[in-house]
Amino acid sequence: MIIDTHTHIYPHKISNAAVRSISDFYDVEMSLDGTLETLIQKGTEAGVDKFVVHSVATTANQVESINNFIISSVNEYPDRLIGFMTMHPDYKDFEKEMARAVENGLKGIKLHPDFQKFSIDDPKMFPLYEAASGKMPILFHTGDPRYQYSNPYRVAKILDNFPKLQVIGAHFAGWSEWDNAIKDLKGYRLWVDTSSSSHWLSDEKLKELINFYGDDYVMFASDYPMWSAKDELERLYKLKLPESLMEKILYKNATQLLGL
Repeated sequence: MIIDTHTHIYPHKISNAAVRSISDFYDVEMSLDGTLETLIQKGTEAGVDKFVVHSVATTANQVESINNFIISSVNEYPDRLIGFMTMHPDYKDFEKEMARAVENGLKGIKLHPDFQKFSIDDPKMFPLYEAASGKMPILFHTGDPRYQYSNPYRVAKILDNFPKLQVIGAHFAGWSEWDNAIKDLKGYRLWVDTSSSSHWLSDEKLKELINFYGDDYVMFASDYPMWSAKDELERLYKLKLPESLMEKILYKNATQLLGL
């Protein structure tokens, strides 16, 4: 079993523009188109069984339409997709939207502080974190030295204030700030995914990060359409980790966290 725990999908009418925007934001060339069909096709070729899918609302009025798209996508491929809802800091009736998402089978919340322009530890987000505590994990984009929104030390503040909140730190909880993540998150329990990391890190650093967070808290992820599952899996296999650990990273940790 392989579960890709971090993928983005977009409707056909905006997929090209969305991919170009992300490519420009991170200055990374992207060859995949961001559509659901390509995700499933390329993922299946790589041996992926299930995909966690989401998208990011950059304005409050996008929240419901994006969640509708994720719900409809999951309903189209119920055996392959696991949906995460989006939320935006300016969306008012978040508890009602969370309840609707849960009723429709969505399993978590995706937030991207750098795109949505809020700090992870901004008190205005605390009611959302409290509402999600013990109910839905929150996947945060984490880390980017160009901005101050998603620094790893801000994740530590949330873990201090919301001990029941299940936090997933994308990109080993510190994209381009991996040393800061190790410094700031020592002693904390959170889940992390492997997405958008292996391109920049040595084998030794990847192993260090996996060891730092612990066998039970690391989950495989490609960050489609940023990267292909095939390439990300090949890099992970190259590490020659123990089979029992690989099973946890590839599916067991996600299965336990998401109650699959």
